[in-house]
Amino acid sequence: MKLSNSYIGLPEEFYQQINPTPVENPSLLQFNDELAELLKISLEEQEKVDIFSGNKIPSDSIPIALNYSGHQFGNFVHELGDGRAVLLGEINNKNGNYDIQLKGSGLTQFSRQGDGRSALGPVIREYIVSEAMHYLDVPTSRSLAAVASGEYVARDNFEPGGILTRVAKSHLRVGTFEYFASRQQWQDVKILADFAIQRHYPEIRETNNHYLELLKKVAENQSILISKWMGVGFVHGVMNTDNFSISGETIDYGPCAFLDEYHPGKVFSSIDQNGRYAFGNQPSISAWNLASLAGCLIAFIDKDSDKANELATEVLDNFSVETNQRILNLMCQKIGLDGSSKENQEILRRLLKIMMDNEADYTITFRSLSKIIENDTQKFLSQFKQKTEVNIWIQDWQNAIEKENKEKSLLKKELDAVNPVFIPRNHLIQKAIDASYEGKYDLMKEMIKVSKTPFDGELENSVYAEAPSKDQRVTQTFCGT
Repeated sequence: MKLSNSYIGLPEEFYQQINPTPVENPSLLQFNDELAELLKISLEEQEKVDIFSGNKIPSDSIPIALNYSGHQFGNFVHELGDGRAVLLGEINNKNGNYDIQLKGSGLTQFSRQGDGRSALGPVIREYIVSEAMHYLDVPTSRSLAAVASGEYVARDNFEPGGILTRVAKSHLRVGTFEYFASRQQWQDVKILADFAIQRHYPEIRETNNHYLELLKKVAENQSILISKWMGVGFVHGVMNTDNFSISGETIDYGPCAFLDEYHPGKVFSSIDQNGRYAFGNQPSISAWNLASLAGCLIAFIDKDSDKANELATEVLDNFSVETNQRILNLMCQKIGLDGSSKENQEILRRLLKIMMDNEADYTITFRSLSKIIENDTQKFLSQFKQKTEVNIWIQDWQNAIEKENKEKSLLKKELDAVNPVFIPRNHLIQKAIDASYEGKYDLMKEMIKVSKTPFDGELENSVYAEAPSKDQRVTQTFCGT
């Protein structure tokens, strides 16, 4: 495994050089062969155990923990950083540039009161969910390996420990910029911005205003990301600025979850007491986080502060407009309609209102729309208690579909291509975690396998496509720190 580390070229204050803390009896639970092939990683089985547990450092690795701050639930925290993660290095090949990071690998100078470890449950959750997101076509970090540490960590109880190997385009965050901007270390902010441009957006080096273009690029990628979150019913749960990636990937899966029954105010995170990061708030929170980045870059956008503020405000305003339109376009696509039409948008809003009032399952409702094309309304109607209003909606929807003048078989294919059968259901993830604590990993492995084909119609009658019963619903998820 050939590694480099471009972060080492940054000033020492950007990171701490530190090795992972070894564990006594690690075992490899899951290894992502497909991702390993993309990364051109070829290792013997024992090497996988040793390296991805942190017990062996690759010869060309310079492990570091990154420094950053962040707004957590709106409150600024000066000292955060990688408190339980170590970056082994980067892999650069024709497929791209990727960070290889161990999560749960021991104490760093940023651990604060934490133990630097992870329980096995959050490792399994992130592995399953991040891989599912990849196959659902949502930009995301990915999971290369899950290791059981053979040790226990103290949480509410003593739980088996785990270490996740996470792969991302980088781990630069808005919070990384905030760390230096909050200290008015503007030269370091500029160094970081130039590094981010070189790493992620080298094409903007040819533009007249690199830092404005950086803000625009981050805004565009976050806009795409948020719209895709909304399309699959994903709730990140902890959208702090330290979890807001400059690369436009979903990172830091903590108390994340997918909607079962639809409601825009849905919250799963046990620490989100006021619903700041509720499902429907994600677009506006993304704008808030982007504004925090703009505040860090403002001094470099233009020497005239009024002009700089005007330019940054324009980016932020455009972000909100474009994100809302992207969401509308995607959501209308999920019902087979053109999102630019006001009439179609209203049909979408009516459906979402009916879904909310009836606690209809988000994934099943949209997936079963294609059945109506074949004159089978049973599965769709089964999601609703009040049938009269739904039947009226179906008729109005069918009339709108006719105006689109699409051939029925093509429309069914389009609907089934954008509406998944499978999402990693919260209750199944919890069941897989509970089983893992008993040394059973079959469900975890099967969910990872199924996640590779989330649009496959053959899954429709499987347990992986079923909504949970009321007593199976998972209403709270946890960070795992």
